[in-house]
Amino acid sequence: MKVERVQAVEVPGLGNKIKEAREADKRSLTQICGLVGMSTANWYRIEQEKNESVPEETLRKIEAVLGVDFGVNFPSL
Repeated sequence: MKVERVQAVEVPGLGNKIKEAREADKRSLTQICGLVGMSTANWYRIEQEKNESVPEETLRKIEAVLGVDFGVNFPSL
């Protein structure tokens, strides 16, 4: 049996912050996406905030690859 907890937190402007961090990185988008494990099309959807949400695991991979912390934290329940 599994127990699942789903939490969401609103992060205004996160897509733009990700874009700024990517543009500050010397690597190409293709290289960055390869390290994160996602397509460039999905990356652009995240930057443009066309996705309704981003899994925390994906956000943490983006932070690790770009060497940034977007300050996204979840409140304790």
